[in-house]
Amino acid sequence: MTQTLQFGLDTFGDITSRDGKPVPHGQVIRDVVAEGILAEEVGLDFFGIGEHHREDFSVSSPEMVLAAIAGRTERIRLGSAVTVLSSDDPVRVFQRFSTLQAVSNGRAEVILGRGSFTESFPLFGYALDQYETLFEEKLDLFARLRAGGPVTWRGTTRAPLEDQAVYPVPETPLTAWIGVGGSPNSVVRAVHHDLPLMLAIIGGEPQRFRAYVDLYHRACAQMGRTVRPIGVHSPGYVGETDAGAREEFFADYKRMRDRIGAERGWPPMTRGEFDREADHGSLYIGGPETVARKIAATVRGLGLGRFQLKYSAGPLPHARLMRSIELYGTKVAPLVREMLG
Repeated sequence: MTQTLQFGLDTFGDITSRDGKPVPHGQVIRDVVAEGILAEEVGLDFFGIGEHHREDFSVSSPEMVLAAIAGRTERIRLGSAVTVLSSDDPVRVFQRFSTLQAVSNGRAEVILGRGSFTESFPLFGYALDQYETLFEEKLDLFARLRAGGPVTWRGTTRAPLEDQAVYPVPETPLTAWIGVGGSPNSVVRAVHHDLPLMLAIIGGEPQRFRAYVDLYHRACAQMGRTVRPIGVHSPGYVGETDAGAREEFFADYKRMRDRIGAERGWPPMTRGEFDREADHGSLYIGGPETVARKIAATVRGLGLGRFQLKYSAGPLPHARLMRSIELYGTKVAPLVREMLG
């Protein structure tokens, strides 16, 4: 396990703050590029950027930002976190990531999901009452495109294809994952399409997702599929000390959590709730050794091939994000490998 375990970072391009004021979208995007470059410099394996279409996140086109990072890196894998396939066109998604595959010399990945935000549906003219059908049909088409060769396809959510070739053709197979937030159907869907599984565990005890891991293995056995890697995406922050990390992170994390919670009917987050999530849940926060112990326990308990830390949190400043990335790559990752070894 220790030889194949990969460490990644995820960001949604959250609008950060400087001197108490929001940083412009353009500067945040440039800062994300710098964060991706640093991720490679400190030895990490993957850098992911999520797609959003709202004021508090800067990145609506992850592939463009990833391409900018690709031009200034050589080794780190670059992907989405996630691509909302339901409100996009599978052909265009395939073309964009095939292009990223070319400019990065084979380092592109796409994590396909339905997304936890729905702003993209009305923006691009899709009905939310087709939520399941859109993802099911578009994933089927994307899987056929990824398999290569001219594609013939028919569905109800877009125009059919008849023996259609799609370009550019990737020189090496495009890596794709299925992002799962808690739906057993999505786990089985990943197995059906022979794709690895990325579990978004953003709250609660991580080991409760063991049922999804077991389901994935059972479905692989029943369908005669090879077991692919399983990854986890969870929020966190690495500081110099446990107490220091919590103090640096809490206020900005609460602002982000309360803003989204107000839209979804959640009560404001208390400090007690925050501390419980840090102590027992899926918030990986603290000094390097504390974060490493918690990651190692999750990797061991779920049998993971990759752990992706969602390191950005609302207005948390760029300078703090950079220091957290540095500690994650230089301190946490080696400690986890040592603990598992």
